[in-house]
Amino acid sequence: MKKTLLAEFTAREGAQDEVARLIGDYARTVREEEGNLTFDVYTKAAAPRAYWIFEVYRDEDAFQAHLKAPYGPPFNTALTPLIEEDASVLTFLDPTA
Repeated sequence: MKKTLLAEFTAREGAQDEVARLIGDYARTVREEEGNLTFDVYTKAAAPRAYWIFEVYRDEDAFQAHLKAPYGPPFNTALTPLIEEDASVLTFLDPTA
C-alpha cells in the first residue's frame, strides 16, 4: 500500500528565500529516491510563507528508506530555525476512492 502524507510548515518572516532554496534542493533529491512517487511542494495562495508538501512513497519500506536517507537530518537541521513550528507537521493520509 502506498504511503501518503502532507508535511506542513511556515517560513519565518524574512526567511522565505532561504526556505525556498532549501526545500527546492531537497525536493530534487527526494524525487530521485527509488521509492518516491510524488514530492510536490506548494505554498498557500493566501499565505505564501505557509508550505504544504504532498508526498507519496511506493510503500512503507520506501518511506522508511526515505527517513533513513543521509540528507534528511542535515535538511531538517537547516530548516528548523527558519520555520515557525518546532518541526514539519506531518499528516498521514489514507485513500478513500
